[in-house]
Amino acid sequence: MSKIKKIGVLTSGGDAPGMNAAIRAVVRSCVYYKIEVVGIIQGFNGLIHNEIQPFDKRSVSNIINKGGTILKTARSEEFKTVEGRKKAYENIQKNGIEALVIIGGDGSFTGASIFEEEFNIPCIGIPGTIDNDIYGTDYTIGFDTAVNTVVEAADKIRDTASSHNRFFFIEVMGRDSGYIAMYSGIACGAEKVLIPELDGEFESLVETLKQSHASKKTSNIVIVAEGDQEGGAYEIAEKTKKVFPEYDVKVTVLGHIQRGGAPSYFDRVIATRMGVKAVEVLLLGRSNIMVGIENNHIVTTSLKDAIKQHPSLNPELLNVAQIASI
Repeated sequence: MSKIKKIGVLTSGGDAPGMNAAIRAVVRSCVYYKIEVVGIIQGFNGLIHNEIQPFDKRSVSNIINKGGTILKTARSEEFKTVEGRKKAYENIQKNGIEALVIIGGDGSFTGASIFEEEFNIPCIGIPGTIDNDIYGTDYTIGFDTAVNTVVEAADKIRDTASSHNRFFFIEVMGRDSGYIAMYSGIACGAEKVLIPELDGEFESLVETLKQSHASKKTSNIVIVAEGDQEGGAYEIAEKTKKVFPEYDVKVTVLGHIQRGGAPSYFDRVIATRMGVKAVEVLLLGRSNIMVGIENNHIVTTSLKDAIKQHPSLNPELLNVAQIASI
């Protein structure tokens, strides 16, 4: 074990359900291993502006079930500058912080990796993003809860779609990743899923709708990732209406509702496992890595690989979605 005596933990980028569980695990692991721990408010901005608070095991009581992040989060433009990072380093020295645990996505990991290289402050990343778009882990914190939120909403929308013989496009988050759309589409029995990873899907959608019409389906649900290559749910709905003027077409954009709410049991468990591991690998003298989960085992990946590489969508999911929707 290394001689690290004080660790700082922060959340950065978009919030995700389960971040509080990860914070709790980091803090209580530090207490268990007799290390001081501080919470950094508002992400990297908190380092720059010295918004740093001492934490103990009671500081994180009753938060495992709460969405969002008690540390708050922000995207810091100032931290992208050398001057901003220098201010952050000065505050780290002032507070006696010897290592950082960063809970966030690839943008947060990019900042952490640069910061470690410039100032030799050991950094460990924990993947917290609902998009599930980080290389080196099967699941990111918040993804499972977000998918459950989408499925619950889609089930309710299907009730009214069936009652009125309506056609619904449901837009979900996923600017560059189709994971939320694909998993929720399969889970709620969507007729079609449109994702950023695939191009030219409108023609396929038209064929799917023709088949649905011929089989006299009473409702149609299409899940659309916000970053799909057809222009988003409203654009696709308009194009669909021109091809099928007889359809009563509706659009629902779920938006930030997908970020909120109590985390699922799965997100709580993986966040806790990752938080404990993050502290333990720091104590083993390792840094500039991300903690993830693969095949239900906690694993580590270099931050550079987590940043530069992107997980590819499993082609089996595409096949399953197509077969199950007939």
